[in-house]
Amino acid sequence: MKRTRLVALFAVFVLIVAACGGDDTTTTTAAPGGTDATPGTEAPGGTTAAPSGGEAGQGGELLLLQWQAATHLNPYTGTGTKDIQAASLVIEPLVEYDGNGNLTPSLVTEIPTLANGGQSEDLTQLTYNLLPGVTWSDGTPFDSDDVVFTWEYCSQSDGCGSPAFADVVSVEAVDDLTVTITFGGPTPWPYVPFVGATEPVVQREQFTPCVGEGFVACEANLNPIGTGPFIVNEMRVDDTVTYVYNPNYREEGKPFFGTVTIKGGGTAEQSAQTVLQTGEADYAWNLQVPPELLNQWEAEGNGVVEVGFSTAVEGIRLNQTNPDGSPPSDYAGGSNSNPFFAENGLLAKALSIAINRDEIAAVAYGAGGAPTCNIWPVEGPALSTTNDWCLTQDIAEANRILDEDLGYVDTDGDGIRELPDGTPLSWDYVTSTNQVRQDTQALVESYWDQIGVEVNMRNEDAGVFFDRASDLGIWKFFTDIQMYTNTATGADAQGYFQNYLTNQVPESTNDWGGNNIPRCARADFDATWETLSQTGLEDPVRNDLIIQLNDKHVEYCMIPLINRGNVSAFSNSLTGYDKINGWDTEFWNIEDWARSG
Repeated sequence: MKRTRLVALFAVFVLIVAACGGDDTTTTTAAPGGTDATPGTEAPGGTTAAPSGGEAGQGGELLLLQWQAATHLNPYTGTGTKDIQAASLVIEPLVEYDGNGNLTPSLVTEIPTLANGGQSEDLTQLTYNLLPGVTWSDGTPFDSDDVVFTWEYCSQSDGCGSPAFADVVSVEAVDDLTVTITFGGPTPWPYVPFVGATEPVVQREQFTPCVGEGFVACEANLNPIGTGPFIVNEMRVDDTVTYVYNPNYREEGKPFFGTVTIKGGGTAEQSAQTVLQTGEADYAWNLQVPPELLNQWEAEGNGVVEVGFSTAVEGIRLNQTNPDGSPPSDYAGGSNSNPFFAENGLLAKALSIAINRDEIAAVAYGAGGAPTCNIWPVEGPALSTTNDWCLTQDIAEANRILDEDLGYVDTDGDGIRELPDGTPLSWDYVTSTNQVRQDTQALVESYWDQIGVEVNMRNEDAGVFFDRASDLGIWKFFTDIQMYTNTATGADAQGYFQNYLTNQVPESTNDWGGNNIPRCARADFDATWETLSQTGLEDPVRNDLIIQLNDKHVEYCMIPLINRGNVSAFSNSLTGYDKINGWDTEFWNIEDWARSG
């Protein structure tokens, strides 16, 4: 019997994200990582420890399929959701987001607020009280010094992909179980550092050698010691991670499973079949699979497809820098502008209004996608309606804009419009290798063909496309157009839009380390974000500012297509996972997962 469950998440105005990418940056839609294994690394803790009591570790093996394999087990050095999820079984933040986008304590006693005295009256400090008695998996005490170190570790290391500490002046250990974060100014929404799976705490003892030059290459990135329910047993990069349960985990009788395997490689279709059709695995992640196939396989009765909506948006990024410049796609202080897209809102509008988002949703996503015109698609008072014109395809209006407003006409009769200098509107359009994405590309190509625009469709293996170091990756953006999903690992629009500030533009001078991948450098956007960062949570102006940031970003930096629900498959024998968490890692409560029967 078909049991697809839709989990629609609605955030109130105070719920807003910090993500790196996601679908990754949190750029979350990543595709298969490769299957060639590198030698495994034995992690601390071993595999012979006995359960601490109750039923902990007595549930056998949990097999999870993550077709984009992990390359790091550290979100600070990782390149997307694939790494964040795999790391979250081991290392934890102080505060998590639950499946409804609510903040929930993880390693602290409560969420500090103005009301309970945890946030200072001037909004510049936040004080966390750590849970007593928590230990790292190696048995050593977890305390505030580790929290302080995590800030030092990221702040002092080039290449740290997190913007969470950008506005942090200090992190101070008041005592062993009390830590105070001081911000550079009033911070109404302070829940970014150490919040969500992208911002975990790492152990000072293990990660001290990783500070500075050794940051990315450090061996600890493959076998972190953590406070979470599992311990890394073996990490095979771009292939498989195996874990054993943590006998020192703080919750009595948890976790249920004794071992966990996250198997990477293959395709989304193969992963879905293995859970739904053959019943040989317990979970399959990120199922960008044609909906008719999911429906067919789900009918076999071995598992269920779950969908959870939050902030994930599949969209087309318009490179604001010139990929043919020297150096290519380098911001270079604003001197290397893209001849087509740089601050060209009219061209972006013509391309956008030519697209039939309803058709894309129906053909490629089914229940897992909804048309959107926004990068912040969360229902509520901060949802923009300014761009709703994009929901209705209008080829005639797109052609009118190109003809009359821009004067981009086809002068040589080859069917392709040109800029006034004769340069044809012809671009490479690249995304990851994935059937849903290739179906979307084909549809967009057919729409743009009707308005005299040519695109050369390319796709890259996601292990390369979502690799920050790769010349084919999204951060270097050596093409005019690329498509992927970006999402937030929580419900904080302030933290989310921080990723699109001018100082987050990736370029050669920062080793391509920022998250403003379209290279949108806008003083007015930066100023609006600064105002938002100082606007109280109860002030209704906050919603207007979020809408302004959304509208500025989609004006010419990005063409939103689909609000993507997280689509994953679960075995019918699994219990305790509750719902898909679109705001944090899908493994956020894996200590509660169990098996029935």
